[in-house]
Amino acid sequence: MAHALAAPPVDSGLRPVPGGRSIPWIGETLRYIRDPLALWNAQCEAYGPVSWSVMAGRRVVTVLGADGCEQVLTNRDKAFGNKDAWRPLIGPFFDGGLMLMDAGEHRTNRRLLQQAFTKERLADYTATMHPLIACGVREWQPSTDFRVYPATKNLTLGLATEVFMGGVDPDDDRLPRVNAAFVDCVQAATALVRANVPGGRWRRGLRGRRYLESFLRDYLPRRRAGSGTDLFSVLARLEDEHGTRFSDDAIVDHMVFLLMAAHDTSTITVSTMVDQLGRHPEWQERCRQQSLAVGDDVTDPEVRAQLTDLAAVMKESLRILAPLPTMVRWTLRDTDIQGHFVPADTMVAATPHWTHHDATWWPDPERWDPSRFDGRPLPHKYAWQPFGGGVHTCLGQFFSQIEIVMVLHHLLRTFTWTVPNPSATPIDFTSLPYPRDGQPIDLRRLGRFSDRADPGGPSA
Repeated sequence: MAHALAAPPVDSGLRPVPGGRSIPWIGETLRYIRDPLALWNAQCEAYGPVSWSVMAGRRVVTVLGADGCEQVLTNRDKAFGNKDAWRPLIGPFFDGGLMLMDAGEHRTNRRLLQQAFTKERLADYTATMHPLIACGVREWQPSTDFRVYPATKNLTLGLATEVFMGGVDPDDDRLPRVNAAFVDCVQAATALVRANVPGGRWRRGLRGRRYLESFLRDYLPRRRAGSGTDLFSVLARLEDEHGTRFSDDAIVDHMVFLLMAAHDTSTITVSTMVDQLGRHPEWQERCRQQSLAVGDDVTDPEVRAQLTDLAAVMKESLRILAPLPTMVRWTLRDTDIQGHFVPADTMVAATPHWTHHDATWWPDPERWDPSRFDGRPLPHKYAWQPFGGGVHTCLGQFFSQIEIVMVLHHLLRTFTWTVPNPSATPIDFTSLPYPRDGQPIDLRRLGRFSDRADPGGPSA
């Protein structure tokens, strides 16, 4: 049984972190999986914005609110590290990824990786994605029970393998297993039994990591020798100012992490946007009219900038459901969080998902309303933080936003849809959030009348 955190030093003026008893070892894990907002609201009411609890056998200090999240994520006092926080959760599956690095190692790797996400590189990736997205969306088959989440996941994984890997051999039938391997790795992070035992989630994650490594190593020699513009090829040729390149192991580590981040987070955001637009037909039509007006091709950033309603829908959907609800850190020394003493070697959880539902900054926070993002500045710099903050701000956030907008743009130009179930979509928070029911919608192909409304479309 975990005990309360150490008391603050005498005369420090700091308060101890409050907390309470919970189920031994399991702690609040099951409550988090069921409904993290309900858990955090209860903790806030009982203890305030900073409190400790037990999660999967580990004592965790939970930080609620924009001020606390800003302090932890910006890390101006260099009191918080990433590596030791994420490693117990996802280390065996995503070790070597940028999110699991600190200090000099992180700076060196991020500086190199930034070369793969310049405006010029993003333009290359966008040009590759656009026809694939247009074709992939058109292939969706109308149905009264169309499952958005798996269809989107297949689409985004295909985009990730094409854009990040330069495609795979046409006769390579491993992609379904690759997708399953990513799911196994992500879900292993919340395994209650964190050991390599038969049938366990942790074991499936370890097996998935080995499979992904084998898959990537098969393609690495060709990417080293080639001149492709895909991310895999770019990483294989990147050099720092001293001519140093990534090792084979480092490239595989970065690719496993980036492929996961590139398709999992985009998938849940696209899924959320489709769900909300299906429940708010007025916003769906507003977005559709803008998409019809700009024409099919949105590879030009100036054209995408005209999709203002779609951009607002994306931001509000990221607020309603952050793809990464919790961002953990590890205290490298004794420190304080919002006036509370937190000793060294303590896991800390910043909670963007709670901040996104904080009525202090978002009136009527459970109401989905894209007009919140009508060009006004944020009410607090960290009131909306789906991509993190500080030096660990998501490196691929602009790639992700381009991909998401293009998928919805083509979906709006091709289909109309409604959500048959009036109840809220059930979200599973076992790992990264996803809809338990696959998110069924009633998907219908647009008629020819929409083409006539489209200045860039074919004539009637």
